[in-house]
Amino acid sequence: MLNLTPKKIYERSALRVNPCKTCQPVGALYAALGVHKCMPHSHGSQGCVSYHRTFLTRHFKEPAIASTSSFTEGASVFGGGSNLKTGVKNVFDIYDPDIIAVHTTCLSETIGDDLNAYIQDMDLPEGKIVVHTNTPSYVGSHINGFFNMMCGFINYLSQSTGVKNGKTAIFPGFVNPGDIREMKKIAKLMNVPFVMFPDQSGVMDAPMSGHYEMYPKGGTTIPEIVGLGDCEKVLALGELTCEEPANVLERKCGVPYELLPLPIGIEGTDRFVMALSEISHDDVPYELEEERGQLVDVMLDAHPYYHDKKVAIFGDPDTVLGLTSFALELGMIPKYVITGTPGEGFVRKATALFDKFGVFDCTAKAGADLFELHQWIKNESVDLLLGTSYGKQIAKAEDIPFVRAGFPVLDRYAHSYFPIVGYRGALRLLELISNALMDRRDKDAADEDLDVVM
Repeated sequence: MLNLTPKKIYERSALRVNPCKTCQPVGALYAALGVHKCMPHSHGSQGCVSYHRTFLTRHFKEPAIASTSSFTEGASVFGGGSNLKTGVKNVFDIYDPDIIAVHTTCLSETIGDDLNAYIQDMDLPEGKIVVHTNTPSYVGSHINGFFNMMCGFINYLSQSTGVKNGKTAIFPGFVNPGDIREMKKIAKLMNVPFVMFPDQSGVMDAPMSGHYEMYPKGGTTIPEIVGLGDCEKVLALGELTCEEPANVLERKCGVPYELLPLPIGIEGTDRFVMALSEISHDDVPYELEEERGQLVDVMLDAHPYYHDKKVAIFGDPDTVLGLTSFALELGMIPKYVITGTPGEGFVRKATALFDKFGVFDCTAKAGADLFELHQWIKNESVDLLLGTSYGKQIAKAEDIPFVRAGFPVLDRYAHSYFPIVGYRGALRLLELISNALMDRRDKDAADEDLDVVM
């Protein structure tokens, strides 16, 4: 079917074909899964939460738990208040979470349910908590839902006692558990006491133990979220994902924050490491210097195979910006850079990267879709595709090497266990990119030119 994508491009303002995003509740559900003993709750129909759970389960190859208000025709007309109250009672009685995180859907948003009023009117069991956020599916993307859910936790729980706890809050952005583990490793090496929020490591990459645990050991605890208000500072990683929750915490509790890009590539990781160094007043340990030096060494060794190669990058905004920065550090040309999440901040930041590295004739667009990207590639092709699994049809139709990175990756295994952040993550990305381009060179080589040593 994708072979029928036309080269002629028409501007579309009210139609998306093959979107480069999914809806807000998916992000809200994922954020809630990063809280220990939390049950995400979808205030809508059963079909909504089934889709959202399936989407996350296909990416992580792990069960994504969630409950639902189970709207029927009656709730759609008269409101879902009674459904929510009954659902919350049943969830606490049957599944016994410490906290329920409620997010809305397009259905409950359209009928105008007042979740704050519903929650205040509930008779909750002692020691149990319910929080909520609004996540209309027809606005924004899963990235908006993710940071809206973070804001919901902060608004309900975070408090300032006036006495600092000596910790730094790290907001990791919308990343995989493997990325969070790498960030935590770097923070520990830098001797910085921290709270990671949210923290899906140990939840969406929990080990096989022989028996099912609904609430694995991982996740940010409720006392840690409450204590965010007493943190010394917030390091908000992912400027387009984490600025809003960092702002909410600063307005509510007076905690200052520093916005940083996702630590993808050399400069992004350098900035993260130096921000931690300013907090700890410690020198960078040799272990991190060694990792950085190894990365630079391999970059120099392999540069003939990726230098000046054109790449199309697509996915979530902060991930795409990080991948674009790293591609530029490698000497590649990010010909097309798109995200499905709307927001002109993405275009400004991508354009600033093009200007900084002196590359020209590159295109960045927010609120874009993969049909449009395919049309651009049909008019002027690239050497590599870098992004989510939804690029595989384009890669096949146009015979382009393809490296999977970001969210979602639905057609491969173990990717969420391995980081793309930090120096180690950059080394992994470099291996994937170099190997894809070298495989293409081998594939296209004549028999007499097929080298064993490259």
